[in-house]
Amino acid sequence: MGYLAGGATLSGVMAGIEKRGDYRPRRQREQEAYRLVLLGAGTGVVGVVTLILAIAGVTGLIPPIVLLLISVWSVWRFMRVTGRR
Repeated sequence: MGYLAGGATLSGVMAGIEKRGDYRPRRQREQEAYRLVLLGAGTGVVGVVTLILAIAGVTGLIPPIVLLLISVWSVWRFMRVTGRR
């Protein structure tokens, strides 16, 4: 084991070089963000259309609520992936 000035060891200096536990390559984060945009936009549009149909009495109220909740979740997840809070 090598010693440095002041009695520090090399292993003590090099202890913090591993990647953080939640590390993902940029390309992987970009792909996830893209998929979340598609999911959020799709469920948002369908959610609004089915909400209008539910107000008109054509469909029930549960499907638009579920779709809009999925859309909100995807927006929240997108902001987490891109680092915008």
